Amino acid sequence: MKKILIIIFLFLPLLGFAQKKKVQNNSVYDKKTLHFGFTVGLNTMDFGLYPSEKAWNVDSIPVPNVTLLHPGFNINIVSSLRLNRYMNLRFLPGISFGQRTIDYYNRNSEEKIGKGQQIESSFLEFPLLIKYRSDRVNNFRPYLVAGLDYRLDLAAKKDYDIEKENYLRLKRSDLYTELGFGIDFFLYYFKLSVEIKYAIGFRNLLQDDPVPGYEYYVTSVDKLKSRMWILSFHFE
Repeated sequence: MKKILIIIFLFLPLLGFAQKKKVQNNSVYDKKTLHFGFTVGLNTMDFGLYPSEKAWNVDSIPVPNVTLLHPGFNINIVSSLRLNRYMNLRFLPGISFGQRTIDYYNRNSEEKIGKGQQIESSFLEFPLLIKYRSDRVNNFRPYLVAGLDYRLDLAAKKDYDIEKENYLRLKRSDLYTELGFGIDFFLYYFKLSVEIKYAIGFRNLLQDDPVPGYEYYVTSVDKLKSRMWILSFHFE
């Protein structure tokens, strides 16, 4: 994936050679030391799910699988500090919402077992990112972005919700690494950036204290790590 992003970043500026030079909107924008804005976006949350050895080797233990992804959304505040001609340091605190569903299957018949676990997340997030930009071509400028994001899941529960048959719980905090690319569009009154990122959580989020009688919801899972695709629209 890193190679694909690098290739895209290298070749996008070449588009400029086939274009006539145009009047630049906001020509002094990139020379400002500090500027602000806001972000709205969409996300798809996923899990890197690693079944336990029991799930693969014991017939009575079902195999878990992430079966359904739901679209979510995010809102952020943008603070961008110019480091040099090509690099900015960006801090984008905000909130994001989404959910995922994990189902359990018989290893041999692939028949669904028990109730699927619908896991909702409401994150407070604090991304700190480096934005590396190419040279500006008329009124657009491709870039790469990478960094770390600390997320706190406000929807993660201390106790199981037995009434709703929820038998999986997540840890509340995680640190993510994020990598993406985008394009700055310099409009007459402001700059619009369209950006896509992939976020990978470092931590095993699974709480390993199962509900008595429903142990397999937890014991069939070895590790549960968060993954996320994010499509953002920055207005600055």
